[in-house]
Amino acid sequence: MAKACWPYFDPEYETLSARINPPRVSVDNISCRHCTVVKIDSVNKPGILLEVVQILTDLDFTITKAYISSDGGWFMDVFHVTDQQGKKITDGRTVDYIERALGPKGDAADGMKNCPGKRVGVHSVGNHTAIELVARDRPGLLSEISAVLADLQFNVAAAEVWTHNRRIACVLYVNDYSTNHAVHDLNRLSIMEEQLKHILRGSEDDDKVARTSFSLGFTHTDRRLHQMLFADRDYEGSGVTSEVDYPSSFKPKITVDRCEEKGYSVVSVQCKDRAKLMFDIVCTLTDMQYVVFHANISSNGPYASQEYFIRHMDGCTLDAEGEKERVTKCLEASIHRRVSEGLSLELCAKDRVGLLSEVTRILRENGLSVRRAGISTIGEEAVNVFYVRDTYGNPVDSKKIEALRREIGHTMMLNVKKDPGSAKASEAEAISGWAKTSFFFGNLLDKLLA
Repeated sequence: MAKACWPYFDPEYETLSARINPPRVSVDNISCRHCTVVKIDSVNKPGILLEVVQILTDLDFTITKAYISSDGGWFMDVFHVTDQQGKKITDGRTVDYIERALGPKGDAADGMKNCPGKRVGVHSVGNHTAIELVARDRPGLLSEISAVLADLQFNVAAAEVWTHNRRIACVLYVNDYSTNHAVHDLNRLSIMEEQLKHILRGSEDDDKVARTSFSLGFTHTDRRLHQMLFADRDYEGSGVTSEVDYPSSFKPKITVDRCEEKGYSVVSVQCKDRAKLMFDIVCTLTDMQYVVFHANISSNGPYASQEYFIRHMDGCTLDAEGEKERVTKCLEASIHRRVSEGLSLELCAKDRVGLLSEVTRILRENGLSVRRAGISTIGEEAVNVFYVRDTYGNPVDSKKIEALRREIGHTMMLNVKKDPGSAKASEAEAISGWAKTSFFFGNLLDKLLA
């Protein structure tokens, strides 16, 4: 029998170009008076823009300007960034982290795995199990979910909750309260899954109205929430956004045109500026299988203007009107998902099993509906941020806030502020509001850079 011979293929060939031309990263605090300029030159690869924007976003930087060019085999980006207070990035540890994360070693992924709430996956956050939930939203649903977990003796160490167009998506990181480790007992996991499905379905008999799963991937949490709501087709329907929440001057204006000369489709987005806006848009375009070749990003006061030159992964442009309409709807949904009008409640307390269940129960009993939430545990302290409205979607009455203060003020610290994402918040309020939020992320950043 003749012996078959195959040519040898070096498994490291794929990374040869990157090793010959490693990424070059520059963090410049001299060129621009008011911001830090981050420049990245590297070999182009699929998804690289999202990776870079994700790293800058996770550091809670504000991207005031950006110039993207990745036509051909090379990727060149320039980002103008500030911290949440609008100041330059001067901390030596932060600058060093940027250079390491975006540079040749690119160890950002390893650093983020130890940071709860940043990545989804059973093993992605150490001793925690990640649970993904998608369902039709209703008042008090988060309270019911957390009550089930508390009754089953699961502790919620971190969580992210988004709602949009009457749908809710959340990623929860839980562990066993007695061991503080991930749960490996299949019987307990099965019971938890069944009870959560029952709660999510509510009075509906159709299993398709809700989904519960244990995540096995290593996807960034915010990106996963976008993916979950996108798969749930939350961008369809008329939605529940009112003119009061989004006056015409702040409504996203999205157009899709064709650049005949260069063979690109040009997606133009004009809307109210906010934190993580560029990440949300790039994330959506990437997950819809579009490649960004060039982009211009700028902000002027409370407004943002972003322009993306894109093609589909197969090289085609957006020619069909139906495809253009779908991209417009999906981008508008991605912008609205993170916007939470009204008040934000920041609660700090000593962490314990059932804390989230107790807090959400109190919110529900006081007629408050959670529109978005971020749950985190730093050492022995739990930090919970809830963006709330009343059960009818209207702004919260001040009397309800005072009643809430009286009920929980003696057991935990409560900070109430107007959400900077509200269309009624002034620019000064927005700057002040994001500055106040810094205590929530600051210690996480210190752990990440340690």
